[in-house]
Amino acid sequence: MTFAELKQRADLYEKLMRLDKPIGTLLLLWPTLWALWIATGGRPHWLLVWIFALGTLLMRSAGCVINDYADRDFDPHVERTKDRPLAARTVSTREALTLAAVLVFCSFLLVLPIIRQVWWLALIAVFLAASYPYTKRFFALPQAYLGVAFGFGIPMAFAAATGEVGMIGWTMLVANIFWALAYDTEYAMVDREDDLKIGIRTAAITFGRFDVVAVMLCYATTLGILAAVGWQLHYGALYFAGLAAAAALAGYHYTLIRHRGREGCFAAFRHNNWFGAAIFAGIVAELNLLPWLGQ
Repeated sequence: MTFAELKQRADLYEKLMRLDKPIGTLLLLWPTLWALWIATGGRPHWLLVWIFALGTLLMRSAGCVINDYADRDFDPHVERTKDRPLAARTVSTREALTLAAVLVFCSFLLVLPIIRQVWWLALIAVFLAASYPYTKRFFALPQAYLGVAFGFGIPMAFAAATGEVGMIGWTMLVANIFWALAYDTEYAMVDREDDLKIGIRTAAITFGRFDVVAVMLCYATTLGILAAVGWQLHYGALYFAGLAAAAALAGYHYTLIRHRGREGCFAAFRHNNWFGAAIFAGIVAELNLLPWLGQ
């Protein structure tokens, strides 16, 4: 195989893993960082941060490959996905499955230095990532299942940092489920017409004409749960300022999705990076900046 051919395969694998579209990785990373900072009181070990950041990238990449493998016969009929490598048949199913296996194996190697409880949680995370694409065949709200899969870094982070998940960790996972319902419904609104034709089930279809209301209620529930977490942990104004900033961003998303245009819905989905970042900024300010200011 020539260098040009190798580069072509690498480009296809990069596209298959969505390395050219980092938004998915960020939507997994923010909740994991929330959990790491809260579980350690704002002082996570650098090795844990590195392990979870790289693990997030690897598992998101593996999840994308598995998703495209599962949807390889549906994606050619959807305008936004018809050019994906498996849909366009430029990458074989054997190549895709091998790539996914390598990514999962590398992810598991990363957690070996951590306590065994995290190993078992990692196995559950792999199952969730592998099974999510198939929930779109029968489950009316696959985005809720995605929220568990995308948020499973939360219990893993708590277990790695403290040896147990605890009520706060599981509560934050519930918050992430509602956040994923919000942003992935926005994403599903982009493909609603195509999904109806091919028989895929999504939250955008299930919610129907109440889709915009449902998205906003999911944002509100997410922030309400996280506010309850902050109250339980006796956090102060800086933490809640982060939640307020996220609420303002959710309000902006409403202006993007209220007319249900494809561009606006997709822009709102992508903008959720800033929603997660605002919450993380509030956590860091509360746990790291506030003690420094008080010295």
